[in-house]
Amino acid sequence: MAETEYSTTTALAIDDIWEFVSDMDLWGHLLTGYQKHEKHSEADSVWTLKGDLGAMQRTVTFEVHISEWSAAECVRFDLRGVNEQLTGEGEFRLSAGADVPAEPATAAPGWLSRAVAAVLRLFHRWMHGAAARSAIPNASGNNPTRLTFRLRIEPGGPMAPMINAMLKPALSVAAEDLANRIIGHLESVADRSTESAAQRS
Repeated sequence: MAETEYSTTTALAIDDIWEFVSDMDLWGHLLTGYQKHEKHSEADSVWTLKGDLGAMQRTVTFEVHISEWSAAECVRFDLRGVNEQLTGEGEFRLSAGADVPAEPATAAPGWLSRAVAAVLRLFHRWMHGAAARSAIPNASGNNPTRLTFRLRIEPGGPMAPMINAMLKPALSVAAEDLANRIIGHLESVADRSTESAAQRS
């Protein structure tokens, strides 16, 4: 099983972030390896992603079902591979102001995991361009908002142990990249709006 969680903070209002992340049509193209997605209902969709795991390159189709929807707070989903033996689940979580928790204390990853993740991150940026927000400062406003993206994927079949070993560092890079791209996109939209308002006044 491969699992990752990544959080970042911003001075943007929680409602502005929720409006964006609650609509998959707005952020889907920001996902690493995104090819397409189709909505079948408000809770069900099918996603196609192209992934590189070392020497393996795969196009994977997932059925995604939204299992929980708490407005301006959390959306949880389950996923199942259509053309690959994969299952998993994940969530987008938002917290604001006094509700933003302190960073959890986690055990530092081993040197090999850090090295593999660093190489994957460099390769990803070389292939896809730098994320819209490469350095993530803490929000300087009085009411920061934290966006957390968590994802767990469990491969099946005879190749599962090998796929799992390659998937863990790739998943961390993808989660970090998605959260940073979402916040980077929203911050650039907010900056353009501020500049336009300043020019009109």
